[in-house]
Amino acid sequence: MSGIAEPLVLLPGLMADARVFRAQIEPLSRHRPVTVAPITSGERVEEIASDLMSRLPQRFALGGHGLGGVVAMELLRRAPERVTRIAVLSCTPLPETPQEAAAREPRLIRARAGKMAEALDEEFPVSAFAKSPARQTHRATQLAMAKELGAACYARQIRALQRRKDQQATLRRCRVPALVLGGALDPLIPEKRLRFLAELIPHAKLALIPDAGHLPMLEAPEAVTEALETWLAAPLVLR
Repeated sequence: MSGIAEPLVLLPGLMADARVFRAQIEPLSRHRPVTVAPITSGERVEEIASDLMSRLPQRFALGGHGLGGVVAMELLRRAPERVTRIAVLSCTPLPETPQEAAAREPRLIRARAGKMAEALDEEFPVSAFAKSPARQTHRATQLAMAKELGAACYARQIRALQRRKDQQATLRRCRVPALVLGGALDPLIPEKRLRFLAELIPHAKLALIPDAGHLPMLEAPEAVTEALETWLAAPLVLR
């Protein structure tokens, strides 16, 4: 591709910011503009997407992790003509089950009562990260981002997760290069869910990152960057 490639918009996940994509931003920005957009503005995925729509480029490649991936699906649903390609990382297109939604309530109560650390310990357990010498470092990064975003942001994002809609139909209609990526050792979004997600999307490629858990961007940064670069280099699919 001659000149500057289409811009890339990255959406971090639950209680995360640009630090979660730090290792990818530098290499990916050598050939295209890279923006990390916050997803902290609403209590519904639709509200977050609406807030982003007027701020994003007219056409862009889109990647999202966790809740950011859920928001990316909603952006694809409402403006497919603007999304040139999509990558969804460590997330699911399915709505929250009543059991999952109910399990979040005690954490939300703790956070609102000033016990944010306790809520975060349950939200991001050590087991969410693959065993490695850097495991505690990655978890510390996640907890630092979450604590800085604060309890009010946590409450909004939890409500957005609880109220998210089924996006299977959106993904079946996708006609652009798509990447489904996740950690092979992620207990929160296991391999079978990633395979299910990839099978929904025409032209999708599945990248399972060995020795990585729920935050492969931190746990296996080079492998994630390589997968994203391959996805970004794929020829555009005619609509």
